[in-house]
Amino acid sequence: MDDALAIFSAHGGRLAAARAVYGEGDWIDLSTGIAPWAWPVGDLPMGWDRLPEPGEIAALEVAAAQAFGVAEARHVVAVPGTDLAMRLLAPLLDAARPAVIVPGYSGHRAAWPNAEPIFAPIAGREGSPYDLLVLASPANPDGRVTDPAMLRGLSDQTTVIVDEAYADPMPGLAPHGSDRLVILRSFGKFYGLPGVRLGFVIAADALVPRLRATLGDWPISSAAVAIGSAAYRDAVWRRAQQARIDETGVLLDAVLADAGLAVVGRAPLFRLIDCDPASALFAHLAHHAILTRPFADQPTRLRLGLPRGAGALARLAAALEEFVR
Repeated sequence: MDDALAIFSAHGGRLAAARAVYGEGDWIDLSTGIAPWAWPVGDLPMGWDRLPEPGEIAALEVAAAQAFGVAEARHVVAVPGTDLAMRLLAPLLDAARPAVIVPGYSGHRAAWPNAEPIFAPIAGREGSPYDLLVLASPANPDGRVTDPAMLRGLSDQTTVIVDEAYADPMPGLAPHGSDRLVILRSFGKFYGLPGVRLGFVIAADALVPRLRATLGDWPISSAAVAIGSAAYRDAVWRRAQQARIDETGVLLDAVLADAGLAVVGRAPLFRLIDCDPASALFAHLAHHAILTRPFADQPTRLRLGLPRGAGALARLAAALEEFVR
């Protein structure tokens, strides 16, 4: 992989680097798997002039618990993004022999650098040699969903951390969090506001107090509390967002099929395609100011998020048609 492409293989969202390498333009960022429609913050009071009150954080956790289907809000802990939450959980759980399911999110390996990689799919079995297992469901980048019942069974013998960052548009495990089944949920991806840096850990009574003590009294900003609380209570917008995601996914599938590109993985917010070499397609799209997500360890794979609107979809279709001609 050349140096220019390697820059974009760590994670998505590197528009400044894309402009530096491929030039200025009206860029379409399909590299992140974040919904391209943001919940409308508008003139919501942000509280920048003060720290959040404990009751306000608790109210946010109640709103999130209701959205996730968690019966008791005390099991839901607001955190400044799930990536940081993983790095806080690692020393709290102190696993002697952790394992991480691959391929998957690079942040899992960063939080547990001594973890043994296990290639998906996994199956529940007796006598697991690992005392902690980390995975995403839906997985990144292929959208793989691991059977929730199997994960609940596996947590009887091993602590399981399930990263459900992409689970908002689909059924998830959140209502089943326990001290042996720890679930992470992200706010920014479904609500299109990753800069808010808001996420949640869903666990039970043994872990939650230790995590709260590690986070301190003000784990998130007043603005994150205000935005998250209002957004999670906005059921009308949530239904509209779900419809936008579903409809745009169908349109994106048609564009990829017209270009003869095989979709080898999918989640509601992204598609994984096979193209050999993917580096050529990545560069071609980048020269058309369309940023996608390559993978250093999967040179034939490219991930695309959902384009926003007919104009972005048409630009992608035209660029793909030019590439395959």
